[in-house]
Amino acid sequence: MTTSHQPLATSHLWAGLLACLALALVPLAAAKDSCMECHANMDGTLKAPVTDYANDIHARHGFSCADCHGGDRNADDPEAAMNPAKGFKGHVARTAVPALCARCHSDAALMHRFKPQQRVDQLALYLTSVHGKRLATGDTAVANCVDCHSVHNIREVKDPLSPVYPLKLPETCARCHADAAHMKPYKIATNQFAEYRTSVHWEALSKRGDLSAPNCASCHGNHGAAPPQVASVAEVCGTCHVLFEEMYNKSPHKPVFAAMGGGGCTICHSNHGIRHPDIGMLAGSGAVCAQCHEATSAGGAAAAQMAGLLTKLDTALTQSDAVLNRAHDSGMEVSEPILRQMDGRQAQVKALVAMHEFQVAAVAKPVNEGLAVAAETRRAGEKALQDRDSRRVGLALSLLTIVITMLGLWMAIRSLESKASAVPKPAGR
Repeated sequence: MTTSHQPLATSHLWAGLLACLALALVPLAAAKDSCMECHANMDGTLKAPVTDYANDIHARHGFSCADCHGGDRNADDPEAAMNPAKGFKGHVARTAVPALCARCHSDAALMHRFKPQQRVDQLALYLTSVHGKRLATGDTAVANCVDCHSVHNIREVKDPLSPVYPLKLPETCARCHADAAHMKPYKIATNQFAEYRTSVHWEALSKRGDLSAPNCASCHGNHGAAPPQVASVAEVCGTCHVLFEEMYNKSPHKPVFAAMGGGGCTICHSNHGIRHPDIGMLAGSGAVCAQCHEATSAGGAAAAQMAGLLTKLDTALTQSDAVLNRAHDSGMEVSEPILRQMDGRQAQVKALVAMHEFQVAAVAKPVNEGLAVAAETRRAGEKALQDRDSRRVGLALSLLTIVITMLGLWMAIRSLESKASAVPKPAGR
């Protein structure tokens, strides 16, 4: 009996699977949206929201115009669709934008459905920011959500076309902060973006593609944007440059700068236009140290000593590199000393980092380690070049010996041929 029912059960199973497949292949009817239908047939600025919204992250998750603007998306009659009694608001006041966005973005349960890792404290942070505080006083010229994220074309942060994508964020901030007319009422400088584009941070971000490199939000925050107070600058830099901060805290500069009201890193490195650190910051015509220390002072002398040590190490490593490169280009085996040379360069980096302690002894230790490596690798390179020269001499002597031998053989053959031609031939032959 079991056997007789088995084919029937199997047929029902296949029928069910085919029915499910057929349902899956039938396109789902799109939800009605009278706002989109109407504005799609308009022109210019009235049609733009529909065009832009096609790429919006909210559209991909099924949100519609009515979720922000209210009204009835199912009504075909414009008056019914835009009925204020159903919450319709065509124009959202700038002062109301943050709270409008926060209706969803501060709802942890709702956000968890779409993006569990998304933070839900953006509004709380924004209200603590300079932008949020000024907006609360009625200043509508300050930035709110849509100024940074766009309006109907909001993209994910990781989208390269998003205005808050790491590579685009500085330019987004600069739309206001590099506009002299816009910033004039606030008496804020407008050179930050221009200076930032000369910095090592911008170079890492734009040229090397390092999206983790600092941009505006890294130091100022994003939603809780606030200018770092002078006393906190070192702490801001220290979030990335931890080792530098530890060394700075042990330096004689820390208590002095603290007594001056802070400033820390920016006193030597500036803030937005941070240049490549080099030995020239210690000594020379453009020395940063000279801003505070006379050349004959203890600080000036210490800076000159550290510059001398670093210059000596750089020269030694460069000379060793040149010798090793000549040996390598000559075909000599110098892979081990070339690899060892990396230890010397690491010692050089340690010495440059140690400058933040502003102690000559702290810089001298890694410098001496690097000098020892440079001397060792240079000797290895010179030995390889000596071996090369010895081999060349040996090869030349070998070639000369071969030539002399061949010449002797040739002369012997010629002599035998001459003797053979001088022997008279027998008569009749």
